Amino acid sequence: MNQPMGGNDMPRFGGPGTMMRLPTQPTAEGLDACFVGVPLDIGTSHRSGTRYGPRQIRAESTLIRPYNMGTGAAPFEKLQVADLGDVAINTFNLLHSMSIIEKSFSEIFRHNCRPLCLGGDHTITLPILRACAKKNGPLGLIHVDAHADINDTMFGEKIAHGTTFRRAQEEGLLAQGRVVQIGLRGSGYSADDFNWSRRQGFRVVQAEQCWHRSLAPLMSEVREQMGDHPVYLSFDIDSLDPAVAPGCGTPEIGGLTSVQALEVIRGCQGLDMVGADLVEVSPPYDTSGNTALVAANLLFEMLCVLPGVRSPGSP
Repeated sequence: MNQPMGGNDMPRFGGPGTMMRLPTQPTAEGLDACFVGVPLDIGTSHRSGTRYGPRQIRAESTLIRPYNMGTGAAPFEKLQVADLGDVAINTFNLLHSMSIIEKSFSEIFRHNCRPLCLGGDHTITLPILRACAKKNGPLGLIHVDAHADINDTMFGEKIAHGTTFRRAQEEGLLAQGRVVQIGLRGSGYSADDFNWSRRQGFRVVQAEQCWHRSLAPLMSEVREQMGDHPVYLSFDIDSLDPAVAPGCGTPEIGGLTSVQALEVIRGCQGLDMVGADLVEVSPPYDTSGNTALVAANLLFEMLCVLPGVRSPGSP
């Protein structure tokens, strides 16, 4: 099995610039899971910079070791994992980029590999869901975000980072009764900014419902809701409070803590998680690198809950 390069073999500030300093390969052939970057930010509506997200997340992943001390998960003992590099998007054409991303992820799913995507803005989730649904049918969705991303249009455009989940619902990519949105908050234009989701049958858990609470009980309910259905996890870093993750394009106060983020992801243990993404990291707005550090650790946690990885006491 591939292993991350250890800190005693090469100083952590050296070695390959891959996720966790893993080996690379050009395709997903023979892999159980892969890390793949989508350096796109031309779907953003406010602060750009997420094109630099994948590179910075990889840079901040060098301290992550292969054994999860919190859960006992040792994913590299069970799964063959590599870094596939970045999808070569068209930085001048958003719609063409959507086609490129869908094709790239269709190829990953063809190899029965579960991708963990380093974003990139949230527009990228739509073509990934399209590719994933072709393989698995309509998907259960766990969407962690400050925003519902269910706008009909933005500046008259149907495709942007704030329209992703309306398009996914309209296109039949999401399984009825198996969509949960966690962490929604902030200001809006009307109550419909969240209520459209509720009318579709989505479970909406606003941030106020999460304040000062463990999210482990919520995730127990989410696991029951998802059952054995294929599930995709989409995690927007702006779901976290800007005190934790300031490097994003659309920050909102009153967000989740890093501990709650861990509870959400660890709460996915036992689900048939067919893929996941971590999006909207914008390094220019966090020169400390802390936002990308949080993102890198959350992606490792996602790897630790994929099917085939077992933790002591897991469902």
